[in-house]
Amino acid sequence: MAWGRVGLWGAALGVLLALLLPRDGAPAPALAASSAAAPVLCNVSLDSPPERRWEPVLSQFDPVFLRSAAERIIDETVPKWVHAVLRPIAEKLDDYVPQPFAGEIRGMCKSVGVKVGDLLLLNLAYESTAFCTSIIAQDDNGNIYHGRNLDYHFRDVLSKLTIDVNFVKNGKVVYKGTTFLGYVGLWTGQRPYKFTISGDERDVGTWWENAVAAFLNRNSPVSWLIRTVRRPNFLNPFYTPHYRSLTENTLSEAEDFETAALTLAKTPIIASVYYIIGGAAARQGAVITRKRRGPVDIWPLDPLAGAWYRVETNYDHWKAPPPSDDRRTPAIKAMNATGQRNINLESLYQVLSTKPVLNNYTVYTTVMSAAFPQKYTTRIRTLE
Repeated sequence: MAWGRVGLWGAALGVLLALLLPRDGAPAPALAASSAAAPVLCNVSLDSPPERRWEPVLSQFDPVFLRSAAERIIDETVPKWVHAVLRPIAEKLDDYVPQPFAGEIRGMCKSVGVKVGDLLLLNLAYESTAFCTSIIAQDDNGNIYHGRNLDYHFRDVLSKLTIDVNFVKNGKVVYKGTTFLGYVGLWTGQRPYKFTISGDERDVGTWWENAVAAFLNRNSPVSWLIRTVRRPNFLNPFYTPHYRSLTENTLSEAEDFETAALTLAKTPIIASVYYIIGGAAARQGAVITRKRRGPVDIWPLDPLAGAWYRVETNYDHWKAPPPSDDRRTPAIKAMNATGQRNINLESLYQVLSTKPVLNNYTVYTTVMSAAFPQKYTTRIRTLE
């Protein structure tokens, strides 16, 4: 087991994590690759019933295209035996899927005209093959910057389904994220002035067998945790919330970086993953390597020791990536060439535009900083 320097987050968080392990108003950055298009920006009201909250968004898209896209992704991604196991769950969705997701899935199905079982399969399909690159970095003034490429098959379809979403409550943006229409989870998100999160798939094999078993055991899908988890019970650091008690939002409810990091490290999920999290203050950044039941490694920023950034793709950072998919080395070279003094959202975007970090499967690039929430920027990518 590899251990990160947890103490950098402060004594309190360090103790808790040890127990777990065996400026606003600024415009979006002027990105050099101006030919890259921004996705549609949508508002989803958390004050609306889950069954209704996506209706204004779905009305902007062609339901025929949405149905054909879902059918193609499910057919080419989901093993046939999974269809047989999970489709019957649609009849008892509330027994396996917590709110607000059960309501959101039902509402989307009604609006688009697809079966509940099919949309459930689609959401799990999106969990299974998301190959990504995430980078968290600190400049020499202590500002934290977070960037990610999301790589996925079906880029021709998903580039048309990518949306930025403001999740609004009482007229205020509580959190923001980038997702695919029809997907109730988030792989990329930000809570203003608090923290940013991205998730990268951890390639450990036998994904569907493990994920389906864990889902039937009511563990949370990886990307749903980014949106939805209850505050941790700090009086009992070994407390493990049941899947159906995951009722409040990580992005909405976590009060600070430390709480969010602990939540992402601890909550049971259906598959291994890397959670990359950045805060709003100096040294608040880490890569959390997860297995289904808890953390494997926590790898924080350590700028005082020269580790002012962390690069995570889809492989454990303490192991060499396979030569056939080494995006890590080019990203590290680009970060070193940029330097801590010159890192910002614009230069981080350029690092993420370096081949093969940017590749034929890259659907979108997002750069963000919790301290500067108005600078959250997503671009749909093409390999030029």
